[in-house]
Amino acid sequence: MVHAKSWTLKKHFVGYPTNSDFELKTVELPPLKDGEVLLEALYFTVDPYMRIMAKNLKEGDMMMGEQVARVVESKNAAFPPGTIVVAPSGWTTHSISNGEKLEKVLAEWPDTLPLSLALGTVGMPGLTAYFGLLDICGVKGGETVLVSAAAGAVGSVVGQIAKLKGCKVVGTAGSDEKVAWLKKHGFDVAFNYKTVKSLEEALKVAAPEGYDCYFDNVGGEFSNAVITQMKKFGRIAICGAISVYNRTGPLPPGPSPESIIIKELHLQGFVVYRWQGEVRQKALRDLLKWVSEGKIQYHEHITEGFENMPAAFMGLLKGENLGKAIVKA
Repeated sequence: MVHAKSWTLKKHFVGYPTNSDFELKTVELPPLKDGEVLLEALYFTVDPYMRIMAKNLKEGDMMMGEQVARVVESKNAAFPPGTIVVAPSGWTTHSISNGEKLEKVLAEWPDTLPLSLALGTVGMPGLTAYFGLLDICGVKGGETVLVSAAAGAVGSVVGQIAKLKGCKVVGTAGSDEKVAWLKKHGFDVAFNYKTVKSLEEALKVAAPEGYDCYFDNVGGEFSNAVITQMKKFGRIAICGAISVYNRTGPLPPGPSPESIIIKELHLQGFVVYRWQGEVRQKALRDLLKWVSEGKIQYHEHITEGFENMPAAFMGLLKGENLGKAIVKA
């Protein structure tokens, strides 16, 4: 019998999560039935969206999220032992799947790239950047793109794709180390929003002509300041709002409706899972190609050990990671 360790939600978060909000449990998995596979986790993702998803969990439920896993036992011909997959199995070391929600890692994946990238630049965050920028914002060469949380898993890919498409790219981040990384990897302008005297003035200096596209990862007061500096017919892809996920008081006031109306802005929230099938596979192949060719650089913030899942998640929500936050089993 296989014993699986799983992190569960002991109690719902109030503000930032704490260690006491999580509980580690061990369960014995049943034998496989026909059509099922046994998965062993190799890498886990921690992402801001988990903060929202946890609100819908019951106390005692397992924390949700994707992992890169290896098939170690199989009664499903489509997934022989040794197959590497991305699985929505959650925070657990072992799991049983009927194969329906498993996605094989691309067949052309080179040995020179870590499989953990299937949870980052060549996975959900990379796809979010790809579709949010190219489909939602519809960027064109010569435009000016602003990316908030630009040193994160999504933002860092957004900026680099925008540069590949011939755009001027401005990125903001919350530490000087992150700003230095952005400048090193092609961002035209980058600044630490925590240390500037005036966010509005810093945005104006970075792009006096205004912004054609804003890729919004943070929401809140930051995004309110951006609205007034958008160009006429500007587009805003609303990907996340990490600045308010852990807020316990009232939400900040929203952007001025007058600014949105007068400038005829296009604002659209989106979830990456709308893109499926061949269009998703093409995007993954594009991302893998750009990374393999060195056109997109990546950085992973790796935490060792499944026992450190809560710590990695809490660190992510406080901005401790540069690039994609990953936990290695």
